Amino acid sequence: MRFYNRDNEITILKENELQSRKSAVFTVLMGRKRVGKTTLITTALKDYDYAYLFVSKDSEAVLCQKFQQTLEEQLGIHIYGTVSHFRDLFEVIMKESQNRHFTIILDEFQTLYKVNPAIFSEIQDLWDRYHRESHLYLITSGSIQSLMKRIFENENEPLYGRPTSRLTLKPFSISVLKQIFREHAPGYKNEDLLCLYMITGGVAKYVELLMDAGCYTKERMLNYVCRQDSYFLSEGRDIMNQEFSDESATYFSILQLIAGGLTTRSDIDGAMQKDMGVYLQNLEKNYLMVSRLKPLLAKPNSKVTSYEISDQFLRFWFRFVWPYQSLVERGQLSLLRQNMSQHYDQFTGRTLEQYFQTQAMESGLYTLVGNWWNRKGENEIDMIALNEFDHTGMAAEIKRNPRKISLKELQEKVDTLPSKTFSEYTLSLRGLSIEDM
Repeated sequence: MRFYNRDNEITILKENELQSRKSAVFTVLMGRKRVGKTTLITTALKDYDYAYLFVSKDSEAVLCQKFQQTLEEQLGIHIYGTVSHFRDLFEVIMKESQNRHFTIILDEFQTLYKVNPAIFSEIQDLWDRYHRESHLYLITSGSIQSLMKRIFENENEPLYGRPTSRLTLKPFSISVLKQIFREHAPGYKNEDLLCLYMITGGVAKYVELLMDAGCYTKERMLNYVCRQDSYFLSEGRDIMNQEFSDESATYFSILQLIAGGLTTRSDIDGAMQKDMGVYLQNLEKNYLMVSRLKPLLAKPNSKVTSYEISDQFLRFWFRFVWPYQSLVERGQLSLLRQNMSQHYDQFTGRTLEQYFQTQAMESGLYTLVGNWWNRKGENEIDMIALNEFDHTGMAAEIKRNPRKISLKELQEKVDTLPSKTFSEYTLSLRGLSIEDM
């Protein structure tokens, strides 16, 4: 699959590269695993001088030897003797950048925590001492978002406030996902698009795997996921094991419950038979794996909340793959595939809502998009999209089957919206189904 989109991100990286010719620039690039960070960087900077340094889980001495060799091969920076401390290596880089301009890419930057946590303080010290006279473009990229947030957003960490720019790479937008599908399978059906969105959520690597394998239909995609050699069967566990170091079993259990439909705090606490507040907060704030949903325009302290897995692939994986690991281990993948078919329509009902909510936000027409329901969990409106500037909006009933949509019932639900918060908005009504994708 060819390289798609990312025009804005490429422009930013190139502008930063140009700026760094005058004064040093420190860019942080974050994003979930497989979203395409490395490909973005190397594509944007393919015509420039750079050294790509991948931070592997080696000892500091071994890592420095690898970096030393790469710097000489890719930038011609010759270091006499053998360097065994990152501080010494980075000081050579900073001093060399005072005499000429080049780019250093440190990929999987957060892994330095496991190599030697003191390295971050050493980078801070050397950056503060040399960057004013430097012409270095330093890019640090990382996929374990909890650690990257800790390194750069925690005010107690040494690198807090040092970066001059920060980018978070998101999965492909729905418009780009459609473009990719049109180029590979011009005759695709909306059901196929919904399945592609459900499995990949627009994550570049997942889309590439399916497109390169010629999986352009719902049936072929699900068959590919359930193949004996499938990349997708172990991918969720790989992502989770990277993020969680302690108490991973508890987090796995919570996410499985949410994917299975237990989405309220009381439901989760009851199933786990203990207070899960701290774990849910970590999943939301630190790991960015769940979203806490509230009725649109609800007060910040509203207790009417539910939880949802933010990542489409993980939502799919925790519903259809993780609970049935015994089937995977025994090679009974036909049963796994059969279960997906049996529960597919029910599961993708909510996926379709998420699709239209994402599309509404990406349209640029609305500033707020979400659901609404009352304290009793009744009168639920599948989507309300509001424009806070012109006080217009849309309320939508979303169903897989268009024949099940009733605008009359939707109007009755809209009439129950709290007047204090919604009276200033003029809402149009829409029925959205899989035919409208």
